[in-house]
Amino acid sequence: MIHPPTVPTWRRPGPNLGNVHRDLSPSWFPEKRSGGQRRPRMSRARILLWLSLTHRSSRSLCRARSMEGQPQEPPNPDAMENGTGNSGEERPPEAQEITITEGAAKIAFPSANEVFYNPVQEFNRDLTCAVITEFARIQLQTKGIHIKVPGEKDVQKLVVDLSEQEEDKAELKEGENLAPGDQPRTASVRELCEEGLRVLEGLAASGLRSIRFAQEVPGLQSVIANDASSRAVDLIRRNVQLNDVAHLVQPSRADARMLMYQHQRVSERFDVIDLDPYGSPTPFLDAAVQAVSEGGLLCVTCTDMAVLAGNSGETCYSKYGAMALKSRACHEMALRIVLHSLDLRANCYQRFVVPLLSISADFYVRVFVRVFTGQAKVKASASKQALVFQCVGCGAFHLQRLGRASGASESRVKFSAACGPPVAPECEHCGQRHQLGGPMWAEPIHDLDFVGRVLEAVSANPGRFHTSERIRGVLSVITEELLDVPLYYTLDQLSSTIHCNTPSLLQLRSALLHAGFRVSLSHACKNAVKTDAPASALWDIMRCWEKECPVKRERLSETSPAFRILSVEPSLQANFTIREDANPSSRQRGLKRFQANPEANWGPRPRARPGAKAAGGAMEERRRLLQNKRKEPTEDPAQRAAQLKTFPCKRFKEGTCQHGDQCCYSHSPPTSGPATDAVPTDCTETPGLGPPLDQA
Repeated sequence: MIHPPTVPTWRRPGPNLGNVHRDLSPSWFPEKRSGGQRRPRMSRARILLWLSLTHRSSRSLCRARSMEGQPQEPPNPDAMENGTGNSGEERPPEAQEITITEGAAKIAFPSANEVFYNPVQEFNRDLTCAVITEFARIQLQTKGIHIKVPGEKDVQKLVVDLSEQEEDKAELKEGENLAPGDQPRTASVRELCEEGLRVLEGLAASGLRSIRFAQEVPGLQSVIANDASSRAVDLIRRNVQLNDVAHLVQPSRADARMLMYQHQRVSERFDVIDLDPYGSPTPFLDAAVQAVSEGGLLCVTCTDMAVLAGNSGETCYSKYGAMALKSRACHEMALRIVLHSLDLRANCYQRFVVPLLSISADFYVRVFVRVFTGQAKVKASASKQALVFQCVGCGAFHLQRLGRASGASESRVKFSAACGPPVAPECEHCGQRHQLGGPMWAEPIHDLDFVGRVLEAVSANPGRFHTSERIRGVLSVITEELLDVPLYYTLDQLSSTIHCNTPSLLQLRSALLHAGFRVSLSHACKNAVKTDAPASALWDIMRCWEKECPVKRERLSETSPAFRILSVEPSLQANFTIREDANPSSRQRGLKRFQANPEANWGPRPRARPGAKAAGGAMEERRRLLQNKRKEPTEDPAQRAAQLKTFPCKRFKEGTCQHGDQCCYSHSPPTSGPATDAVPTDCTETPGLGPPLDQA
């Protein structure tokens, strides 16, 4: 018995593509053989299998022929292992690339939205380079290595006024610590430092941030630019070669979480980890606090401000372990919630965080923290967190610590549960209820010594970054903030609560200073009033201000917060005379503290997707057309009214419609046609508001 030949196994197209096509050709397909023997008929399944394989081989053959004449290089196993080889992926011919220059890096990226890039965050990247530079200066100084930043030494000679004798003494003092024949070790940009920092960028996208680290931050041993997207990694490889930093930047394609989990050992940890995801970074925080070295730097960006600002508190709790509240201080509260989440995850591994710098800018928040290990310090973490009781009427807030640390000295500290709550069920000022938010970080969110170092370095070398002016302004405001005062009020919040005219910033600050309280601004809000004055003193000052600008009491409801607050006589007599120290230094110097949006659509960009369309005029026009699409009907109002008249009125049928001829639905008796079969509608809808609920 003659059996039909089996279909050969299909192979991937190789150098000998003709053999593949020949093996798959149906030479045994004819029904008759020589000698009159008839070949058995193939089954339907075999025919379908043969057709599918033939189609795939033909498509591969066409693709291979189109690539003939192009030089092909054999793959390098070593290069593929460290992420510098070619991924072998084909890019669509229509995806054109453009080149941009930011800082000292030149980056090529597709014009289509296949790899994420947002020029808005240049301030974020500039600030990160400045922070990591000062962190490297601190870390390498303990090893006797001095970093050398381009343009810093020459400028500092003009800023620092030292006599020649003092300079000679300083040089002699440095030479005493050196052994005979030794030279002082220095670390420069673009140079590999064997004892330098190991940096990981977990979500590198185009690799711009990693390449800028290699080009602008001295004292680096290696920079791993990781991304899970193959297109992004392929782009990182090309950009690394374009900037000639392959000796420092190592492209990597992996899940950022798995990559950090693989570096949990003390000897394999990273000195700096930078996480700047699209949206929330919470999926990566657990791995990040384990993969950063002892005293290492963790840089985290959060762009999901709708969640952190209180629009959906339950989502914030599921991601960050805290309830966010809608308040005027939502941006600072977002920073403190992120710090709480980082510290909470670090505590699981007997580690804790120390904030260096926390920034709220544009549409995101950015925190820089150092991670340490210590069981005794971890016990104090509960006393660093606090719940927030916020009045829904007047906005007054009170903090309740989760734990309490008591003791005469640091060696003898006793930890216990805190006592509370600090407020009554109803607000003492307006009688409204309280909302409960948090827990959040209640300790200082900045290290003023470190912020001062960064500010001094940026001010001494203003040409280093494109956004140096803004960095100076923001850091100057941060140095003026009250570190031990969480959250803040705003001028418009205080005045709108009692429906009075808004006092000037200097008047309110002067009144608080005359009353013996401290007051400062906040980098997170232009009209912020951060003060250690209790809410009762603050409302007394506003009562005194209302006497100078009276409010019509007859227009106020007796149950409104304004009526209840103004019905109490102030126990504190406010003095609104302007004081000289009421105007902060950053405001007097006219620094760029709160930047206005420089262009239209200034904000988050769409998520990078494979095969995405390029962002251009067509995309902007599409966004304009889709604006308010759920609020306005797409058709003409006259056409919409005529369409609604084709449906019978449900209330007219029941005899309860009171609109008469003005009703948007038909009062005619039902006739045979499409309108007869339609479900009767309710006449409560007006033209232009969409279909009724029972038909939607």
